[in-house]
Amino acid sequence: MIEIDGSYLEGGGQILRTATALATIFKKPCRIFNIRKGRKEPGLKTQHLLGLRALCELCNGKLEGDKIGSLEVKFFPKEIIKNKISIKIPTAGSITLILQTLILGSLRANFPIEIFFDGGATDTFFSPTMCHFNLCFTKILEKMGVKVKIDVLKKGFYPKGGAKVKVKIFPNLLKSLNLTERGNLKRILIISGASHFLKEKRVAERQLMGVKEIFKKLKFPFEENIKYYQTLSPGSFVCIIAEFENTILGCDNLGEVGKRAEKVGKECALEFLREFDSKACLDRFLGDQILPYLALANKKSVIKVSKITSHSKTNIWVIEKFLKGKFEIKDNLIFWFPSC
Repeated sequence: MIEIDGSYLEGGGQILRTATALATIFKKPCRIFNIRKGRKEPGLKTQHLLGLRALCELCNGKLEGDKIGSLEVKFFPKEIIKNKISIKIPTAGSITLILQTLILGSLRANFPIEIFFDGGATDTFFSPTMCHFNLCFTKILEKMGVKVKIDVLKKGFYPKGGAKVKVKIFPNLLKSLNLTERGNLKRILIISGASHFLKEKRVAERQLMGVKEIFKKLKFPFEENIKYYQTLSPGSFVCIIAEFENTILGCDNLGEVGKRAEKVGKECALEFLREFDSKACLDRFLGDQILPYLALANKKSVIKVSKITSHSKTNIWVIEKFLKGKFEIKDNLIFWFPSC
């Protein structure tokens, strides 16, 4: 049984997600202890628990310690036997974080897998927005040979959630990734979205105005897209996507109670410029999310990221518990060398 200390480095839910997904791929039981030990509310929360149980259902596995607040779980995966599951989320738990577990864990299935989310949040704090996930992460996966189709039927924001999302995963053998040069910039897309509750206050338009105020000084050409959604709770997001010849760079931000919509847009634009000016091929969040896929391709890969984060170092540590090979970091380059 592979032993994983859930408090290592970053010490968050990512350790749980990566470890259980890789355990499913290699059919190796694992024990994860000290789960989120350093957090204000340590242990399993709803989204962690539901992700674990969904993965367990997919592979006909067995879980021990799967309850809210648990600091330790044991996971005994078997063969993936289901091609369709439904996940009901009674809270505003992050759908994109659950998908991080399920997409990775499904890679060795012999058939496409359909997942339906009933409830939860498409756009919530401490996780990728659905826009960033669908327009950045899944596009990089496509470059590696894996297709993920996401159909958002209803958006969900904190605190009620209430989203409805269909996902179809098409497992495939992974290709290595060599992303050190972006190539020419093709377009920049700004998506500003908000709940219908906020339409009268023109929140989506004002978020966009905040982005444009920053971009105006740089004379960036861009496309804009304003959207309003019928949701159970008020909420908003802004997402900026830069499409290059070889890659996609993204940045997002969420609206908050008491924060002006213009400021939400400005913050996102300024963060985007930091990513853009870094000359990186992957933003700092996508940089750590793609690491397990590099290792599973079983060929040498290299990516240029905007920042080596604690999340990246944590994910590297977990991945090397399961795979023979080695990551190396040099400046802002991350190399994967498979074992001969």
